[in-house]
Amino acid sequence: MFLKQLFLVFLGLSAGGVIAAGVFAFLAIIGVFPRLIGKTHANKHIFLYETVIIIGGVLGNVSDIYEIPIHMGGNVFLGIYGLAVGIFVGCLVMSLAETLKALPVISRRIHLAVGLQYVILAIGLGKLIGSLVYFTGNFGQ
Repeated sequence: MFLKQLFLVFLGLSAGGVIAAGVFAFLAIIGVFPRLIGKTHANKHIFLYETVIIIGGVLGNVSDIYEIPIHMGGNVFLGIYGLAVGIFVGCLVMSLAETLKALPVISRRIHLAVGLQYVILAIGLGKLIGSLVYFTGNFGQ
């Protein structure tokens, strides 16, 4: 019984690590992290950025798994956190917008004469349906 639980722990941690690595790789590929480093002109501190990104990912996962409440600073902390998250989401949106500029190039390369709007619509509808399933199925609680 102990070996089975140990195997499940190993499997769960391995799968979570792969998913987290994929998310961070996606964010790096679309240029969120290089954009932030470039905007802050902190090229000398890339190792610090990498360390903070890894620590943030690990602490975020741990706080999500164990549902650790964070009680500090009151409204001041909440305001700073909201500003930081807003900046990050803005950078993410701009990186995704630049990625969307590549869709016409891709459509020319795969010889998609018509229907690019349907590809974009399908992507948007997929996100909408996924969100509706997530929130109406009480998966978010």
